[in-house]
Amino acid sequence: MQTTFTPEQLADPATARSNEILRSCVHCGFCTATCPTYQVLGDELDSPRGRIYLIKDMLENDRPADAKTVKHIDRCLSCLACMTTCPSGVHYMHLVDHAREHIEKTYKRPLMDRLLRWTLAQILPYPTRFRLALLGAKIGKPFAFLMPDARLKAMLAMAPKTIPPVSRNDDPQTFPAREKKMRVALMTGCAQKALNTDINDATIRLLTRLGAEVVVPEGAGCCGALTHHMGKTEESHGFAARNIKAWVREADGLGLDAIVINTSGCGTTVKDYGHMFRNGPLAQDAARVSALARDVSEVLLDLMPRDHPFQTPPRPARDGVGGIPTDRTPADTGTGPMQVAYHAACSLQHGQQIKGAPKDLLKRAGFTVLEPKDPHLCCGSAGTYNLMQPEISQELKRRKVATLEARQPDVIAAGNIGCMMQIGSAASVPIVHTVELLDWATGGPVPPAIETFEPGPRKPEPPKLR
Repeated sequence: MQTTFTPEQLADPATARSNEILRSCVHCGFCTATCPTYQVLGDELDSPRGRIYLIKDMLENDRPADAKTVKHIDRCLSCLACMTTCPSGVHYMHLVDHAREHIEKTYKRPLMDRLLRWTLAQILPYPTRFRLALLGAKIGKPFAFLMPDARLKAMLAMAPKTIPPVSRNDDPQTFPAREKKMRVALMTGCAQKALNTDINDATIRLLTRLGAEVVVPEGAGCCGALTHHMGKTEESHGFAARNIKAWVREADGLGLDAIVINTSGCGTTVKDYGHMFRNGPLAQDAARVSALARDVSEVLLDLMPRDHPFQTPPRPARDGVGGIPTDRTPADTGTGPMQVAYHAACSLQHGQQIKGAPKDLLKRAGFTVLEPKDPHLCCGSAGTYNLMQPEISQELKRRKVATLEARQPDVIAAGNIGCMMQIGSAASVPIVHTVELLDWATGGPVPPAIETFEPGPRKPEPPKLR
């Protein structure tokens, strides 16, 4: 693609990077085949190729964003399936991030949009605030039908039935390994600490059991992804800078072999810190952090033995979904190993290009792994997308749940809390994090989501798309 940026424009590092990305696009359109919003809406401007044209026009002419451009950029999930598909290596992620930053600086959104986005940015990255908001949403949930805005209804619907108590495992501390093979820092995150404390608990048990000393460093918190994808660069870089300093301090102290991340949406962002801070005083430290960052599945591939006598949970009776036997081993039943439908989070398979590791680990532990149709397509969660674009998100959720349940699994596994909340709100079988199943198979407790699951159909209705 030809571009006509001036030398003055190219002096800006973000514009220079966008110019490189734009010039690598050859208009082939392969991206449209794997773009979820294009499949749902059928509008070329709701495909990566269409958005690239809008971004090029906006940036090249150095003009403020207009309502049309904002509408179609806002509809982008940042699922990055287009990057996996693109034969030319177009780095769409950096381009759309720059576009969102430009929109945030130059476009005045309607009042309700500004209020909603400000509210999300002030609540979601802070676990205590988020817990209080979830409590308020739980109280207001019965009155959701009175809400005039579909986005407000989606926010109330997000509240889980139960809000877990604070896990003290998320406090800064060190967990010794049984037989120390490595030392890792665990990123405990932000929203995950309010929505589901079982994931970090299972991760710590599993890693220490397999030989990793786990440290939760003082000062680390939200990765910055939530505000980063809103174009709020100053806020997102503030979160990221605190993490960088906390992890570098730990690495320079007793040392770190890896920074373990069990929320793939965070992992994609942390692995990009080197790019985000490439032109600032934290450039070197940010690059070190990005090099140390690992999804938990990457670390477990090295730690988890292949010849361990795992006690893989058995299949439940087909009429007993939700009553999975938890006190027996496969030897006690003739039903065979548990059937796990694996949902590949976009941030893991497209953002980090990690596709086989979680499935290989589940198979290594003795589970039967089922893969749904179109595993490359997004479930519609995408950070705050399910709150800001509820109609499109609901349709993507309906499609994803249908493909997962078509495999008739006993349980669904995923590696991202957003996907788990999205799919779990409609699935008729329990959904858990991959590490919870691996923890269970290696001697840990039954995942609470399985133990307390209430069976019954929860099929989402097709939404009315505007």
